[in-house]
Amino acid sequence: MSAAKASGGTFAPLAQPVFAVLWIATVLGNTGSFMRDVASSWLMTDLSASPAAVAMVQAAGTLPIFLLAIPAGVLTDILDRRKFLIAVQLLLASVSISLMVLSQTGMLSVSALIGLTFLGGIGAALMGPTWQAIVPELVKREDVKSAVALNSLGINIARSIGPAAGGLLLAAFGAGITYGADVASYAVVIAALVWWPQAKNANDALQENFFGAFRAGLRYTRSSTPLHVVLLRAAIFFAFASAVWALLPLVARQLLGGDASFYGILLGAVGAGAIGGALLMPKLRERLSSDGLLLGAALITAAVMGVLSLAPPKIVAIIVLLFLGVAWITALTTLNVAAQAVLPNWVRGRGLAVYLTVFNGAMTAGSLGWGAVGEAVGIQMTLLIGAAGLLVTGFIMHRVKLPAGDADMVPSNHWPEPLVAEPVAHDRGPVLILIEYKVEKQHRSAFLHAIDHLSNERRRDGAYGWGVTEDSADPEKIVEWFMVESWAEHLRQHKRVSNADADLQGKVLAHHVGPEKPVVRHFLTINRPGAA
Repeated sequence: MSAAKASGGTFAPLAQPVFAVLWIATVLGNTGSFMRDVASSWLMTDLSASPAAVAMVQAAGTLPIFLLAIPAGVLTDILDRRKFLIAVQLLLASVSISLMVLSQTGMLSVSALIGLTFLGGIGAALMGPTWQAIVPELVKREDVKSAVALNSLGINIARSIGPAAGGLLLAAFGAGITYGADVASYAVVIAALVWWPQAKNANDALQENFFGAFRAGLRYTRSSTPLHVVLLRAAIFFAFASAVWALLPLVARQLLGGDASFYGILLGAVGAGAIGGALLMPKLRERLSSDGLLLGAALITAAVMGVLSLAPPKIVAIIVLLFLGVAWITALTTLNVAAQAVLPNWVRGRGLAVYLTVFNGAMTAGSLGWGAVGEAVGIQMTLLIGAAGLLVTGFIMHRVKLPAGDADMVPSNHWPEPLVAEPVAHDRGPVLILIEYKVEKQHRSAFLHAIDHLSNERRRDGAYGWGVTEDSADPEKIVEWFMVESWAEHLRQHKRVSNADADLQGKVLAHHVGPEKPVVRHFLTINRPGAA
């Protein structure tokens, strides 16, 4: 049966022209980016033999993503995504043009290389959440999961081609031509984005502003326990696994005696292994749980670092890096799917931005840390320390189970519109919501247990304060209260409640007695005359 025979098949999204064009352009753009990264990493080994300096290139590329991923996720939700992506592509092209000119004129220095790599990281930080967010706009709803999988496959196709091609161009023609090829790839991506026949978005009266959306995203992240587990597992894994990425240029050059083309081949082997891993993932998921997959990825990555520390023959290094690619895509996919599964659509971009922040923060801190350790004890010992740490933490974190991700995050839309005597300005607030329950004494303990689980749901969807009180004259009358910063935010809250949240609320309502539903009241702050 062909892959696209049924809607939702692996390659079904490619039958839709807009997705296909942007997907091909993205593969070419990512290929150019990997070629640029190979040239920059290798040039740094020419400019400085210091492990710390070489690791700084990796850190300079990932630090901006750590710092800016969350603001980028907010911008994704409030700006025209196509225009935003075009602007980011122009920024990245200007970085590569600068690198091309400086390398051709012999004026490229350590500080200039790190600074321009940092600017490239800013572009990557701004672009990452937006590329993920536009997928539902490009394909039918039933093809979204396949489109996400194809995007991951495209990145790894670029990872397998780009480093090898970059290494060959670097060895044959020099850094200037390699950077020029990256510039050409951005031209292709910009042309595809300009061609994209994007429908105009209708004006949304409840559209969030930057700071409000930023606060809402942070509130959700702070109150989502399942997301906390995913972030913890990601931070621990990538902090230790970053050792192999931070030191790989020096492994290729000093331990294995290779040149720029060999370094590109090593990175290409990682990409080829990742493609193989992506194709194996369905069968692996049938045999192993998410926690088993992540533990397996940690064990394989640790084994690869151990083998590389022994300075093996070049062919052995290439083979073990194929396995590193399998482990890397397994970890990335497992953690990304876990993060996506616990995020509702309204905050998905911001939640994934937080995940990217943790991922790149761990990679950045790890790169800097392992570079410093390499200065102190040498490359081989550093790889062994990283492998041992990954083994130990892999088994420890295996006991902290990833969320199943089976909750229904589709909006329930079961809240009735709030009653108002007259229209309320959207920016008026704060708003106090009171919900009055009647709970019999014998059910009080069970009610309080159920409503305690509901507290996180209120905060995730927009509340910044929450509590439960009782009537001193009638202890069976219990009032739940929560505060929302504005009337518009409370109206958004109505649209954010998911089916899983509705189930939680149903468990609370099961303890309410009486012929009528709980009374809900909304109280608006009164601005006193003369108050600041």
